[in-house]
Amino acid sequence: MTWIVRIDEALCQGHGVCESESPEVFVLPKRARTVTILTEHPDDTHRRAVEAAVRYCPTHALRIEETD
Repeated sequence: MTWIVRIDEALCQGHGVCESESPEVFVLPKRARTVTILTEHPDDTHRRAVEAAVRYCPTHALRIEETD
């Protein structure tokens, strides 16, 4: 089973918590209002960091979806 990272851009306010938790997967460009996902399909070595980013996102804009 694989997984994918999703962002609800309507909820994202650009706090950057996700970038601090998992900079290999998320980036908040300067002057941007929302975060950018660098890879929607990160490998499993990043799973725990992405889970932390999802958990600590102040606006709950991130989620992990399990895929086949």
